[in-house]
Amino acid sequence: MDILLLLKAVVMGVVEGLTEFLPISSTGHLILTGSLLNFDDDKAKVFDIAIQTGAIFAVVLVYWHKIRDTLVSLPHQRQAQRFALNVLIGFLPAMVIGLLVYKTIKTHLFNPPVVAGAFILGAFIILWVEKVAKPVPRILEVDDMTPLDALKVGLVQCLGMIPGTSRSGATIIGGMLLGLSRKAATEFSFFLAIPTLIGAGVYSLYKERALLSLADLPLFGVGLVVSFISAWLCIRWLLRYIATHSFVGFAYYRIAFGLVVLLTAWTGVVTWAA
Repeated sequence: MDILLLLKAVVMGVVEGLTEFLPISSTGHLILTGSLLNFDDDKAKVFDIAIQTGAIFAVVLVYWHKIRDTLVSLPHQRQAQRFALNVLIGFLPAMVIGLLVYKTIKTHLFNPPVVAGAFILGAFIILWVEKVAKPVPRILEVDDMTPLDALKVGLVQCLGMIPGTSRSGATIIGGMLLGLSRKAATEFSFFLAIPTLIGAGVYSLYKERALLSLADLPLFGVGLVVSFISAWLCIRWLLRYIATHSFVGFAYYRIAFGLVVLLTAWTGVVTWAA
């Protein structure tokens, strides 16, 4: 395996892990980074989706006690059953809508105006929620959520399919608007990511299996491990950050990055295509 290719996998793994759970769109960052590294062919696009699984392992590690206790208590404890049901209900809209519109999104929405527009519009929504709306939370912990709350957040998560929107941003900010506390919205976003991103990874690997071979295992393995480590560090940092900060800083970053998307497309430095 080419050392340079493995180094590219390391860089892409770091980008995936650091951006997957922040409200700044991992997709946009992976497209930009991959194009700059000349790592943007069809196999690289499968790689981008597959290494999300590494980031998910980080969620499992951080919340291992919660996940383990839920699984152990599932047969007999109503709270555990409700939590598991809420995650399933929240996941279903993304599964159904994703299967229906994935090809359309990939064909028509992966272009600079859409990606940049989603970045910037998302930024103004964050600023509005944080500075103007300032919703008063009625749900302080994820265990307080009802199935209807989970369904609403799951529907909002589908907005994250639009490139540049951010799945995490949609679920966290949408969850806050729906009455979840900053902590509850962030944690439920993490838990929803487990079935959503694993499902997307498995689906992508299956659909594009003809592109892959055993020789690709080192490449994908490096990407998975690096995304796991960087995501673990990012999740731990984010949980500390939201205890004392709002998401306003991410909004300004999104505006700047949206302008970068337009600049790189206009200059021809990056090809923003699916």
